[in-house]
Amino acid sequence: MFTRRNRRPKSPVLRTAWEALDHGDVPGALRQLRAAGEEQPLAEVALVVGRAAEAVGCDDLTKAAAAVVAEPERPTALYDFGYWCVERDIARVAVPALREALRRSDGAPVVLRELVAAYEHDGRHREAVRELSRFEGALADWPDRYLLVFNAVLAGDLELARREHALLSDPQDARWQPARERQNRVLARAADAQRASSLGPSDLRGWQYVSSGTVLGTLSPHGFDAGMNGRYAWLQDTPGLCLRGLLRLRALLSAAELRPRSVSLLPDRDSRILGLAAAEVLDLPAEPFAPGRTDTVVVAYDLDGAAAHDGGPEIIGQLFERVPGQVLHAHASCWPDPPAITADSVALLHQTVVAPWGEQLRGSADGGVGRGPADDRPEAEVAATITGAVPEPDPDGAGIPDGETEFTAFAAAVRESWLRGDRARVKSPGPVPSSRFE
Repeated sequence: MFTRRNRRPKSPVLRTAWEALDHGDVPGALRQLRAAGEEQPLAEVALVVGRAAEAVGCDDLTKAAAAVVAEPERPTALYDFGYWCVERDIARVAVPALREALRRSDGAPVVLRELVAAYEHDGRHREAVRELSRFEGALADWPDRYLLVFNAVLAGDLELARREHALLSDPQDARWQPARERQNRVLARAADAQRASSLGPSDLRGWQYVSSGTVLGTLSPHGFDAGMNGRYAWLQDTPGLCLRGLLRLRALLSAAELRPRSVSLLPDRDSRILGLAAAEVLDLPAEPFAPGRTDTVVVAYDLDGAAAHDGGPEIIGQLFERVPGQVLHAHASCWPDPPAITADSVALLHQTVVAPWGEQLRGSADGGVGRGPADDRPEAEVAATITGAVPEPDPDGAGIPDGETEFTAFAAAVRESWLRGDRARVKSPGPVPSSRFE
């Protein structure tokens, strides 16, 4: 359908994507599309997307793209194309088509909501706020005004979020009640966080708490003023960083006046190692994880690794709903692609991480660099390298102060709104941007 030579795109940028498809490189073609900008002819974009979709067997997107190629000015064709682009995880490609569909449909609510979904999917919350605000007088409370509040928070505009939240009526449809309660918790967290945090444009810890309910233990000092804002990119983890994260967890529990009775060990090796170290640092007995256990700290090295272990998905599902006195701590959390559930405490945010006992890069005698072997000693011995380490020092003069005093003050300020609600995944990184590496 999309392979005839006389239907090749005319745009030079899109021709590059087309040539990638000539070589069977669908991911490369999509990267070219994302980099092409949003001013490309929609029919030609649909031509490339349709061919890529056809190559991987996405019939729904193939048909929707063909409709735009045939009638690039028809609002329903543009809407369907944008919808299926969002569903197939290429939201950035969806945005121009949905914007045009919104213009041609005189602001149809269903099109507006799908455009907002595309912006949300791509982390473009300010643009979602702008579009919703253009139609503020015609917004239905559910879901439109709710979406305005949601995106205003993630864009960092608490004044707008609070003003619009005050206008929201209680939902008549019971399906929206959990969203209403979640939004109440978000704004309660914001009120608490502001007592000890600036919630400025680079306040990663503050906004992480507001958006997800996670208390972030440490901030990366690397590249803070070069766009990282406290997140790590590629990290070879160390026992000292692990220990520093556990000491922050201990300080957090103390500030929140929690008295857990055990550490619960998840079954994957990384989490068991860190959990044994946590039990030593917190002076608590370690026990295998059991669903429903109260007053316990569940420790994961990273939740994605825990989910990949045999039985992991079931355990992750059991951790979604909160148990009284249960605290979920993850040492490392991937910020561009967050895990399936949100931890209550996270030591650090990264894009890619290698555990201290994993196959880390090492220099060789001949001056080369290669991956060394993983540390396969018994878990208790590896855990002892954490508890016996020197904690990584507080960063000096890099970004927001991250000393014990600042962290403890923050933990004390938020203790009333911490550990509330479920642990639903929050995909957005929030209003604090970070450089990322493909």
